Amino acid sequence: MRTVVFDLDGTLADTSGDLLAAANACFRDMGVGDLLNAADAGVALRGGRAMLRLGMDRLDRAGDEAVIDRYYPVLLEAYAGAIDVHTVLYPGAMAAVERLSDEGYRVAICTNKPERLARLLLERLGVLDVFQALTGADTLAVRKPDPEHLRETVRRAGGDPARALMVGDTVTDHDTARAAGVPSVLVGFGPGGAMVADLRPEAVLGHYDELPDVVRRLIS
Repeated sequence: MRTVVFDLDGTLADTSGDLLAAANACFRDMGVGDLLNAADAGVALRGGRAMLRLGMDRLDRAGDEAVIDRYYPVLLEAYAGAIDVHTVLYPGAMAAVERLSDEGYRVAICTNKPERLARLLLERLGVLDVFQALTGADTLAVRKPDPEHLRETVRRAGGDPARALMVGDTVTDHDTARAAGVPSVLVGFGPGGAMVADLRPEAVLGHYDELPDVVRRLIS
């Protein structure tokens, strides 16, 4: 069974606004006010610790891992409480996913977001049931870019890891696909879109309308 595996943040959905809000809630709790803004969307899509590190760097406290460790759970809870205020699915994303599913492909999500948060977000967006499998950062003993994260996601979706494709938006997704020996397709419309072509993936998407044709070409 052929399988198309998607990253979540920055690939299927722009989650940066809610992630940044959760990080700023932490900084306000520290008594320093909001430290991040929309220009930091790319950092937001790298995860909670990346945002906290950027804020600490702006306070000239780079390397203060004790504070980052203390506030990371606070950030996750703030995010869980307002996970879909600003988040939107990218145009055409779910239409492409559903078209692939209709054509007989398995579709799944492999994200470095904690699994419970990924499930919560997809439930709120009303699309969780479209996917045959979802694995998060804490689902397995490994996570991307370890290729076993991708392979196990494919297996859980009922697919063959040798006949899969990874759709993502970062070097982590690209490296995961490469390590697993499957094609990498990166989106060119996210915060890091201007740089994804430099990674030389098998394809760069300008819009999700292009994905079904790309998948047919890349997965035999």
